[in-house]
Amino acid sequence: MVSFSSIIQDIKDIKIQGAINVAKAAAKAIEIVSDEYADKEDFLHHLNVAKQILLKTRPTEPAMRNVLNFLLFKLESKEDVAAVLKKRQRSIKKHFETSNEEIAQIGSKKISSGDVVFTHCHSSTVMEILKRAKKEKKRFKVHNTETRPLFQGRITAKELARAGIPVVHFVDSAGRLALKEADIMLIGADAISSEGKVINKIGSELFAEFADKYDVPVYVCTDSWKFDPQSVFGYEEEIEKRSGSEVWAGAPKGVRVSNLAFEKVDSDLVTGVISELGVYKPEVFIEEVKRKYPWMFWKS
Repeated sequence: MVSFSSIIQDIKDIKIQGAINVAKAAAKAIEIVSDEYADKEDFLHHLNVAKQILLKTRPTEPAMRNVLNFLLFKLESKEDVAAVLKKRQRSIKKHFETSNEEIAQIGSKKISSGDVVFTHCHSSTVMEILKRAKKEKKRFKVHNTETRPLFQGRITAKELARAGIPVVHFVDSAGRLALKEADIMLIGADAISSEGKVINKIGSELFAEFADKYDVPVYVCTDSWKFDPQSVFGYEEEIEKRSGSEVWAGAPKGVRVSNLAFEKVDSDLVTGVISELGVYKPEVFIEEVKRKYPWMFWKS
């Protein structure tokens, strides 16, 4: 049975993977709390406590923050809060469904028959683009990386194989060779800052730098709700640090293991951001988000 506490644990343990899936799970968690406390006088208090607990599960997840802010935006006790929340839940579901389809349509146009596509880690958004290109009868292959230490790249490789898309799986340290033969690099994003920096899985900037060296265009494929509005107010996106035991269980005494989950990709290395809003340079993408979603910039 899915409960608030089970969702919290699954997000912490990365059993729920991908920024959009984490955001959807957070919305479900708020729905559970809403149903449980709907008749209580301190209903809004319980919702805000739940929000804070969710925010602490994964620090580098603005999509989750945006979903939570959208759900709780200017809620007042005199309103029928439960009804408002249900309406907003439906809006979130519709947004992600239509956004996913729109990004796939836009992104697939960047892939031509004969291309080699390079990707790193696992992005459901990138996967939808690749599957869409396959449906459009384009013949291409994918080079992907294993993505240590949790091997999310294997998820990508398995999914590509099931979809009938040729894939060559590389160890991370062979990423340069994989990119050297590529025509385009597609990666997802966990966050985009107001300065146009893209926060994605560790290794992303390393590969973007090689892509720049080999004149391989780099496209970041993302739902616009991954923009981090807090960065507008001077806050730095926190880079999640995970346990060193994921890299080396039982490391010898005196060995400190660094296990940063993400890194920032400089905007100068990004050819374009592909979102449901269109294809834009990072700085233009940010202006489009501000225009379309003013509620993101609400300080709760």
